[in-house]
Amino acid sequence: MNPAEILTNRPEGLYCPSGDFYVDPIKPVPRALITHGHADHARAGHGAVMATAQTLDIMSIRYGESFAEARQVAQGVTQVGDASVSFHPAGHVLGSAQIRIEQQGAVAVVSGDYAREANPSCASFEPVPCDIFVTEATFGLPVFRHPPMADEIARLLASVRAFPDRAHLVGAYALGKAQRVIMGLRQAGWDAPIYIHGALQQLCDYHIAQGVPLGDLRPATVARGSKADFKGSIVIGPPSAFASTWAQRFPDPVICFASGWMQVRARARQRGVELPLIISDHVDWPDLTRTITELNPEETWVTHGREDAVIRWCEMTGRTARPLRLIGYEDEAD
Repeated sequence: MNPAEILTNRPEGLYCPSGDFYVDPIKPVPRALITHGHADHARAGHGAVMATAQTLDIMSIRYGESFAEARQVAQGVTQVGDASVSFHPAGHVLGSAQIRIEQQGAVAVVSGDYAREANPSCASFEPVPCDIFVTEATFGLPVFRHPPMADEIARLLASVRAFPDRAHLVGAYALGKAQRVIMGLRQAGWDAPIYIHGALQQLCDYHIAQGVPLGDLRPATVARGSKADFKGSIVIGPPSAFASTWAQRFPDPVICFASGWMQVRARARQRGVELPLIISDHVDWPDLTRTITELNPEETWVTHGREDAVIRWCEMTGRTARPLRLIGYEDEAD
């Protein structure tokens, strides 16, 4: 069959006619296959949901046990209607997966969000050969070249040493980024307690239960003492908390933010970030183009970001590509 017939674009999202299911739909549908637990991909209200066990657990934490009428853990190759589906690590956040869909020998892979740099808080990306590769383009411009996370963590620790009387407040999204920063600190030898905002507690507890060694985490509250107790400490919270009185609890805080967008200086200034940390859980331009080159699919479908630049690169390198222009996907909300 023509591989391009495996998936079609509908208002609800990507739809597989032969399996009668959607992948990461933006509206409630009878049957959804979910790549990962971020809110712009995993929504509540579907009839049935198939995802990795970790993604289903994360959806339960975020939405409650009744987030779908039925749920199924993705294991091995599963027949859904006339399509065969399997889930493969995406390297984005805990439980994240690419979804491989096969019909009559033709294969499409929906990568969801993915990253190629090793992520100590989740399984690494697994290249999956395919005829159609659906890729994100969050950082789909040649200017985006993210440094190794270890380098950014070293900058954070250097600042902690330089300003021992100040607390360092790191803005990091609750699912994935916060745990990635914590693991980066642990790998760099930071064995001291790390203080976390209450909004991160459940997801951090779940990572620990899944074998991710986050170490000594403590509540970022002043109930135990005064502001002075946080001198020289590292505190991690969701970016939304930095606009509240919560951030005022700490001694002369150094405001940091961990995001691939911190490469854009204007964004750092807009957020009042003193120490921008370029730490991303998405592919940058070199890793995005490397992935397409390695997989060498018949067609590349591009969504979620700077589609035009990726399409142009594909054209210049003799590859067939098209934009999906799906509506409703954006950066993870706090």
